[in-house]
Amino acid sequence: MASQGLQTTQQREQALLAPYAMFSSQSRGRQYSEADHPYRSPFQRDRDRIVHSAAYRRLSGKMQVFTGDMGDYHRTRLTHTQEVASIARTIGRALRLNEDLVEALALFHDIGHPPYGHAGEDALAECLEQDGGFSHNQYALTIAKELETRHQSFPGLNLTQEVLEGQATRVDKEAGDHHPLLEAQVVEAADSMTYDAHDVDDALKLGLVQLDEVHQQEMIRICVAIIGDRRSELGPEEYKRALIHTMVDCQVSNVLENTGPYLESCDWSSTQEVRQSDYRIATVGELANAKKEMELFLYQRVYRHPELIKTRERAQSQIHKLFETFVNDPSSMPPRFIQRIDQVGLRRSVGDYIAGMTDRFFEQQYLGFVGS
Repeated sequence: MASQGLQTTQQREQALLAPYAMFSSQSRGRQYSEADHPYRSPFQRDRDRIVHSAAYRRLSGKMQVFTGDMGDYHRTRLTHTQEVASIARTIGRALRLNEDLVEALALFHDIGHPPYGHAGEDALAECLEQDGGFSHNQYALTIAKELETRHQSFPGLNLTQEVLEGQATRVDKEAGDHHPLLEAQVVEAADSMTYDAHDVDDALKLGLVQLDEVHQQEMIRICVAIIGDRRSELGPEEYKRALIHTMVDCQVSNVLENTGPYLESCDWSSTQEVRQSDYRIATVGELANAKKEMELFLYQRVYRHPELIKTRERAQSQIHKLFETFVNDPSSMPPRFIQRIDQVGLRRSVGDYIAGMTDRFFEQQYLGFVGS
């Protein structure tokens, strides 16, 4: 119960949330029972546990798309996560969803990324091909349930079932008996908007693509039309910033203008009805087609850029070598991962250890145990 004079979570949510939002009082709780907090909702506590975790802090040392030796400007996995959370909270609040749950899901969604992003993920998947493979989405659940040690009474972070379930739908789109909560759908949409716009931004800043070729994409043409006459008032850098801002803003507006009326027309009165629906929050119409075209452009011109291919090949080769080094001599790993071998097997424990490394720490380990 809240102290005298403080608004309770239930009072606040009853006043602000739509009936189809996820109310804290409806949470299915945690694996290990805990007493309610006097003034923080269960999802606020999840958010705080995620932010204070070692795995979350390590995201600052993990690449998003571009490595640290390419410059200091571009996004890391941590700044990407924060930008996703910012956009997701905007959408969630406008739709009268549970903003605390939205934020927790957003801050958690990429916490399982290994060093060197998707290149590292693919390499670990190859290393663990005969042992169940590797997925950064699944590894996030391993972190939350097993690897983080925040409390003496239970392993992991002991997050709510709603946060764990939301992450599980990223592992398997058909996970569970029901479709995702709207809060989880908002994070999925915000993640896609964020990396589209900000990967273009970073690629322009690093000179991997030129503004002229970006202008050929329909998404950018739409943004230019929205900017309109203001373009003449903007300097070159201001104009680029306006383009990136508009890429995000027009997609958020598209989602809200289409999703808001739809949700009102559904007359849903509970999350149970949400879970039974096939509806998905996403960019729609002409903008959705432009978004697909932009993502194809990013794949062909940015993600497959020779500089990134070179980085990817080097990272994958080094991950394979360090993985086999630890398999052959597991005593080189920290004690907790040596002890973990009895629980999950040698190769899985090695994979879990490497997956938790930052890019820089991985390089140190590689040089120390494998050599140049």
